[in-house]
Amino acid sequence: MRISRSSLLMSIIAGACASGPAVGHPGSAATVPADRHTQVDAIFAPWTGTNTPGCAVGISRDGAVDYARGYGRANLEYDNPITPNSIFLSGSISKQFTAFAIALLAQDGKLSLDDDIRTYVPEMPDYGKTISIAQLIHHTSGLREQGQLLYLAGWRSDDVMTQDDMLAIAAKQRGLNFSPGSETLYNNLGYTLLAVIAERVSGKSLPEFAEERIFKPLGMADTHFQVDHNEIVRGRAAGYQAHADGSWRISIPASDYYGPTGVFTTVGDLLKWEKALVQPDAGSLQAPMAFMRTSATAESGSPSGYGGGVFVGTYRGLRTIGHDGVHAGYRTYAVAFPDQHLAIVTLCNGASIAPQELAQKIAAVYLGDRLAPPEGVVKASAAELAAWPGVYWSALTDEVVRVEMKDGALRPTGGSIPLESLGGGLFRSGETSRWQFNATTDAVPAGRELRIWDSWPTPRVFTRVQAPMPTDAELASFVGRYRIGEVDMTYAVLMTDGKLRVRWPRQSDLVLEPVGGDRFVSGAWTVTFTRSEVGAVDGFTFTARRLRRMRADRE
Repeated sequence: MRISRSSLLMSIIAGACASGPAVGHPGSAATVPADRHTQVDAIFAPWTGTNTPGCAVGISRDGAVDYARGYGRANLEYDNPITPNSIFLSGSISKQFTAFAIALLAQDGKLSLDDDIRTYVPEMPDYGKTISIAQLIHHTSGLREQGQLLYLAGWRSDDVMTQDDMLAIAAKQRGLNFSPGSETLYNNLGYTLLAVIAERVSGKSLPEFAEERIFKPLGMADTHFQVDHNEIVRGRAAGYQAHADGSWRISIPASDYYGPTGVFTTVGDLLKWEKALVQPDAGSLQAPMAFMRTSATAESGSPSGYGGGVFVGTYRGLRTIGHDGVHAGYRTYAVAFPDQHLAIVTLCNGASIAPQELAQKIAAVYLGDRLAPPEGVVKASAAELAAWPGVYWSALTDEVVRVEMKDGALRPTGGSIPLESLGGGLFRSGETSRWQFNATTDAVPAGRELRIWDSWPTPRVFTRVQAPMPTDAELASFVGRYRIGEVDMTYAVLMTDGKLRVRWPRQSDLVLEPVGGDRFVSGAWTVTFTRSEVGAVDGFTFTARRLRRMRADRE
C-alpha cells in the first residue's frame, strides 16, 4: 500500500481498529425526548412558507434514519415543495468524496499521498519546494484561491468555468501564499487539482470513478458529480439569493468544474455516507475511512483539525466530523457525532439560511445535557468596549480587519453579527471564531494586538494601524496603470469624486477606502501600494483571505 508515510499509515491502521462505541453503548444517542420531531419542526418554522426556499433535513441514530423532512419550496416558480428526496448541490461537502477517491487510489497502490503533485500535473510550476498530494487534501499547499484568481482575471461569478479554466489559471502562478506545509489555509484549487490527479491516475473521469467505487457500493443512488451545468437533474431544488427588496432571485451556478464542489445529493444518501464514514463495515473501506477521520498535523505538532475533506473537531465537548458547503444559492452542512452515533444533514437552497446553526439546534434536541453548556457571555463595560475599535493589520498576510462600535456592540465593520464578550478582552463571533484583544506589550510596540482564531488552531495576528491618512497629493500619486501577468490583466487606478478606484474589464470598480499610509480596503480586499527605493509608487498588491500579496507592477 502506497497510501502515505509510515507515521500516517500507523494512524490509519489504529483508526481502522477503533471505530467507536458499539450500538447501545451509553454514549450513543439512545435517550432522546419523545417529542423530538416536533422540536425539529419548530427549528425550521421560519422556512415553512410557500413563498420561501428552505431545507431538507435528515437525522440518523445508530446508523438508522430517525427523521427526514423537507421545509419550504424547492422551486418558487412552480411551487414545488422540498422533500427528503429533493436533490441539492452540496458545495464543499463534495471535498470528502474527492479526498476519498484519492485515498482509494492510494490503497490501490496507484499513488502515494507524499507524491509531488507535479508527477501527475506537470503543468504546475516548480515553486522550489514540493507540494504533496496530502498537502492539497489538508489545505497546507500554499496555493492561491482559484475563484479569487479568476475574479482578478475579469471572470464573473456566472461565467461558465471548467476544469481546464481552473488548471490554466493555476499553471500561470509564479508565487504561493506561503511555503508548502508551513500553514493551514482553506483552498479550493487544491481539490480541483486532486480531481485532475484522480482522473489521470485512474484513467476515468472523477464522476465515473466515484460512481463505481463510492456511490454505487454505498447505495447512494441519488448522488453524482455534475460535469455539465446544463444537464437535467430530476428532483433538483433550485438555489436562491435574497434580493434587497425582500424578494428572491435564482442563484444556480454555471460551473463545469468539480472536486471542491459539484456533488448533487439528498439527505438520505448523505446519511448513508455518514454511517460508512464513522462506522465502516469490515473490509477494504476501513483504512481509507480511518484516513478520512484523521486530522492532519501542523508543523508545531498539534492537530490542524482537518482530515480527508472533513473538519475533525468538537462541538460543546463532543467529538464531531463534518463539513459545510456554500455554492451560489445553496447552503449545506453534514455532521456526525461518532461517539453518540448521531448524524445530522441539513441541505438548504437559500443563501441567507444557516444550515450549520440549524444542525446545532437539532443536536441540542437529541443530545440534551450531554452537550457541555455554551460559553457564558460576560457583559463588557463601555470603557472596555471603547478601547478596541480601530483598524488592525497583519504583517504576515497583509490583511486588514476593521472593528467598530455600532448599536452598543463591538463588531467587524460592516458586519451584522456583534462580537460577544467572554471576558478579559476575549470575544466570540459565532460558534468557532474567537477574537482576543490585548493591550500593548514589548513585543507589539505599535499598539494593541488582535488575534483571531477561525477554524484552524493557529491564530491570525494583527496590530493596530498607526500610519496617518494619505494627503490629496499622495492619493493622486497612486493614479496610473498596473499589470499582473499571472492573470493577464491590466488595472487602471483612477481618482473620481475624491476617491481612488481600481477598474478592470468585466468587474465593478473597487472603491478604495484609506486606512493609513499606502494601504486601502474595499470589501474583502486589501490593496497596498508599494514604493521603489527612492519612494516612487511602483506597484500595488491585492490581498484577500485566501490570496496574499498578488503583485501588480506599474506600467
